[in-house]
Amino acid sequence: MSLFTARPERMALANGVSLAYHRNPGIGPGVMFLGGFTSDMTGIKATTLEQWCQKRGQAFVRFDYSGHGASSGQFAEGTIGGWAAEAITVLDRLTEGPQLLVGSSMGAWLMLLVALARPERIAGLLGLACAADFTDYLLWERLDDRLRDRLQRDRVITLPSSYGEPYIIALNLIEEAKQHQLLNRPELPIRCPVRLIHGMGDADVPWRISVQVAEKLSSPDTRLILVKDGEHTLSRESDLRLLTRTLGEMLAG
Repeated sequence: MSLFTARPERMALANGVSLAYHRNPGIGPGVMFLGGFTSDMTGIKATTLEQWCQKRGQAFVRFDYSGHGASSGQFAEGTIGGWAAEAITVLDRLTEGPQLLVGSSMGAWLMLLVALARPERIAGLLGLACAADFTDYLLWERLDDRLRDRLQRDRVITLPSSYGEPYIIALNLIEEAKQHQLLNRPELPIRCPVRLIHGMGDADVPWRISVQVAEKLSSPDTRLILVKDGEHTLSRESDLRLLTRTLGEMLAG
């Protein structure tokens, strides 16, 4: 059976949600991929990394948050804190030893929250189009008064997406996310190596968000890589080569 058509394994959580995941054994530090908002673990970045890690014999895990992909749960009930807690559970239960987290878009926000919660487990962080605090500037601030009124009345609305299915936006997602905002903090006490890759042509998450995150990180080993013609998904062949090359450099120390 093909690596990418194999059925995912499942992990039951205490709240009854079942998370779907793929885990490949190998040498450490392991690599753990955290996907973006509405994305799933079958995307090109996740599968490229899995194939790359398999060729190296590197341990690798990819998974779907609740309400995403093959995992159970309702998307509209998801929150930043809940998805971060799920990522921490994946780290705790499905990995051993130091891990290098790769986070895409929302996943890069979550990887920072995981690193703050489990600093002793994190060997490094690699963020792509880091969307820290996106619930403010991508969701709430982009709604006009009519949509804000509707969201506050109905609690859930749908918005068109450039990436396929419409976005389901829940008021609870926006309100709960305020507890996990990072850009308003004076410092992010993360001291492991960090690499942030961001496309300057990103029409969704401004590349200056990654600059702000880099400025707040405590780690002196922090580098920001800007891709002049890069867009939000960073999924072109050249982007994927940059991703694996940067990951390889981090793993080599």
